[in-house]
Amino acid sequence: MRSLFHSCESLELNGSYYCEWNYNGLGLDYQILAGPSFIAIYTIVGIILGIAADRYNRVRLLAICTLVFSIAIFLSGTVKEYWQLLILRMVLAAGEAGCNPMATGLLSDWFEEQQRGLVMSIFNWGIYGGYGIAFPVGRYIPELNVWDLGWRVCYYGAGVIGLIIAVLTGLTLTEPERKMIGEEANDGKQVSIWKVLLQPRIILLCLAASIRHCGGLCFAYNCDLYYREYFPDYDLGWWLFAVTIVIGSIGVVAGGIISDKFVAKMGIRSRVACLTISQIIATPFAFGSVYFNPLWAMITLGISYFFAEMWFGILFAIVVEIVPLNLRSTTVGVFLFVMNNIGGNLPILVEPIRVTIGFRESLFIFYAGAYGISSIMFFFTMFLMDGSAEVKKTADTEMTKTTSSAYDNSTFTNDDGQSTLELPRFPARSPIYEHSRL
Repeated sequence: MRSLFHSCESLELNGSYYCEWNYNGLGLDYQILAGPSFIAIYTIVGIILGIAADRYNRVRLLAICTLVFSIAIFLSGTVKEYWQLLILRMVLAAGEAGCNPMATGLLSDWFEEQQRGLVMSIFNWGIYGGYGIAFPVGRYIPELNVWDLGWRVCYYGAGVIGLIIAVLTGLTLTEPERKMIGEEANDGKQVSIWKVLLQPRIILLCLAASIRHCGGLCFAYNCDLYYREYFPDYDLGWWLFAVTIVIGSIGVVAGGIISDKFVAKMGIRSRVACLTISQIIATPFAFGSVYFNPLWAMITLGISYFFAEMWFGILFAIVVEIVPLNLRSTTVGVFLFVMNNIGGNLPILVEPIRVTIGFRESLFIFYAGAYGISSIMFFFTMFLMDGSAEVKKTADTEMTKTTSSAYDNSTFTNDDGQSTLELPRFPARSPIYEHSRL
């Protein structure tokens, strides 16, 4: 019996042993559950479903994926062992893997370029909405012990809502006609998937996004644990909810609107410029959110979130605009595969670094530091993108005008290449005989 108590913090009083439950969520088990177990399945299945989305009905596939991950969420409330939760986490990843490639393709076909950045931002706002709601739900709902279910009721409730959305998705959405957008609309050439993926701009954009994703996930996985660890006397659950779901949402929408306004004047390059500037501004405030006391930490976190969360919608607006129609969902799937394998697995290093140099210092590196590095990489990516389509169109129009009003030198040569150009002659007139001596 005593060996059982050794698995937790044990207390001894008058020869009796008591177990003190003080688990705070830190540790390798949590990091594996939050990151690698999800990412490993999510990325592989994402590519498969991305390829399927380019060939089959995306609405039906999206409804099936929503059904799968909703069932996994619901069943997570029934688990008794860690390994059961781990398996259901993988099933959840498999279902969720198809959502982004399919939804991105559908939205790009439903909406025009002038609205695409905003639309993608609103869609990806769902990530931050769910993430923000998780703070009060995870902190306060279990304490209510509804129907004596404790934390399990959170999974049951979320699963039921997901099942309803899956049914509505299948019954209310219709498959749109696939159309060419962005640069593809200008040339329409068929290219291979490898030629698309190995473009320098795609590679650099993907690596930059991977680093930025690492920063976001590091904070998402650890912020609640961090603030509980450093400020145990402060209940920041509702503050985190307000910052993530309110301020983050405003930033997401603002990023989409701004990038849509500039894309008509500067082309796709303007979207990358918005991406770069937003992350540069967010970086110092991200440092502040883990450096200051609770009040200033929340203030700087709010400012950081406003600018930092502009990135996701703009990023995928860029991706769908620079890849061919027939490879759009496949490219998004591969893009997510790389982005999530790099950005999703790097956060596991937070735990060993935390043990070595401290929790705060590890977040300086993997959270705020990742923001800064990604902003530099986005900056260089900007120069690999094409400029304004309108500028090109104007130049082409001017060239057409110039060409139509100029002369073709071949007009003044004969078949032997000799010039036939002559000076203009006076009109012919009849001979005058009045002064003739004949």
